[in-house]
Amino acid sequence: MITKTKSIRRPRTTRGPQRTGTIGIALALVGALALGAAPAQAHDDRHGGGGGGLPTPGAPQTLATGLLGPLSSGLGDDGSLYVSQNFGGFVTEVNRRGQQNVYAAAVPGSEISAVSTDGRRVLFTEGTPDGASVLLKERDKRGKIRTVADIGAHEQATNPDGGVIYGFRDLTPDCAAQVPPEIGGASHPGEVFSHPYASTTIDGTTYVADAGANAIWSVDRRGTVRTVAVLPAQPLAVTAEVAAATGMPECTIGHTYYNEPVPTDVERGPDGRLFVSLLPGGPEDPSLGARGAVYTVSQRGTVSFYAGGLLTATNLAVSPRGDVYVAELFASRISVIRKGTTTPVPFAEVVMPGALEWTSSALYVTTDVLAGLPTGPEEPGEPGGTALLSPTDSARHRPTPTPTPEPVPGGTLVKIPLKGGR
Repeated sequence: MITKTKSIRRPRTTRGPQRTGTIGIALALVGALALGAAPAQAHDDRHGGGGGGLPTPGAPQTLATGLLGPLSSGLGDDGSLYVSQNFGGFVTEVNRRGQQNVYAAAVPGSEISAVSTDGRRVLFTEGTPDGASVLLKERDKRGKIRTVADIGAHEQATNPDGGVIYGFRDLTPDCAAQVPPEIGGASHPGEVFSHPYASTTIDGTTYVADAGANAIWSVDRRGTVRTVAVLPAQPLAVTAEVAAATGMPECTIGHTYYNEPVPTDVERGPDGRLFVSLLPGGPEDPSLGARGAVYTVSQRGTVSFYAGGLLTATNLAVSPRGDVYVAELFASRISVIRKGTTTPVPFAEVVMPGALEWTSSALYVTTDVLAGLPTGPEEPGEPGGTALLSPTDSARHRPTPTPTPEPVPGGTLVKIPLKGGR
């Protein structure tokens, strides 16, 4: 069993093969795109729109600044945007009148994430610093807060990936003993741990992408939590190059390491399927390639691979025609997977995008989502490096309640106008 950390520093034991060198970015990714009643893919055409094909992105326009870790967002029917400040513990509303915090975490140091809206309510998750409580909450139009469901309790009771073995599955005992614990050890079963990353609310049901549980939940109006799907382990073939990059012993070359999938967003497509972005476990920089992916979940719960080749796929949105837009954090871009294709192509360049919303006239994106976050001290064996989490680790682990030095909010919310297309 791998011990979890609550720090934004990279843990000495982690969730899969890590480089011995620095991953390179301070990150505690815990929120993700959370979308409205008509989710990101279906904010209708009330904003207008052009002809067929992909639209052309315009220059980004800044709507809000000074956000601390804006990693999830939701777009209301009235055009108001709701953004989580994961590291500050706030839900922030952004509209024509400006920006204001409309909710602060009940327990200091708690994390707010997985924002979505259904027109009448703003949904979000709140997790305490010790991980003992993971709740789905709602805020109605009058500002009243209500707890909808205890997601952590559902994970505790069901642990749907408990029968999955992550890591190596076929090493000899001698070889397994050589796998360093700081890169995850030889193998471990899916553990009991809930860390919601994203949500979308559709017809009164909230779907939650849980990066800790490796699962998609559904929560109805009564607060009943059900397991919709468990995402598959992500295989990594260990070559000599991979072994050298991750610190694996030579005896693992030729074997397969099964990383945890780490789902980061969930949206519904025009055909009723759920689309899920995920991080593949292990380092998220380009050292092992662009291994992020998008999966689909049918209405019967069948999970299918949709597209790969993404670098740090942290959010997605699906247009009514079926084009899938994906935020690639480390690539500093939004890519699109056009309907009928499975290959992502660059669409718009933005600095470290986090949350992503689609409408027919604009993309709404949080950017510079890591700006102002403190870096940690150097780790042994990492001269000039910083002891920082990879996106995979930090998606699965909560940030330190009071980082030192104190972070300076530097995230932004921008609007990218869309011209033409549909």
